Amino acid sequence: MAPSTKEREGRTLRVVLGVLAAAGVLISAYLTWVHFAGIIPACAGGSGGCETVQSSRYATILGAPVSVLGLLGYTGLLYSAVLRGDVGVYLGFLLALVGTLFSAYLTYLEVFTIRALCQWCLASAALMVAALICTALEAWRMSSKVY
Repeated sequence: MAPSTKEREGRTLRVVLGVLAAAGVLISAYLTWVHFAGIIPACAGGSGGCETVQSSRYATILGAPVSVLGLLGYTGLLYSAVLRGDVGVYLGFLLALVGTLFSAYLTYLEVFTIRALCQWCLASAALMVAALICTALEAWRMSSKVY
């Protein structure tokens, strides 16, 4: 029996979420490595914004780099993408919502407090917003099933 259109949409959204989460894991892993290696992050155009943000007092929380939180969040999103059913959908939505709100806070700090923009951080924030949209669509699709 061929999968229904709704089942294909759900599978597509899970694949998209998995790709977004994998990209987020790579960015977070790179920034975590940069932090622990004590090197300057690569920044397009040599703007120096990444270095300024990564060396600010806001780059760590309780001694842990913020990128480690991103790594945990994106790993959780990747896990939620492979979970089937309501649990995976709503776990992904919760993680993406919290991640988006935290990314908004960090972007606010970059713009108004640190006064520098990190391209890696902005890319991560964009991925998290895309993950939120993806998980919200999937949650909406799940909630609109006719029983």
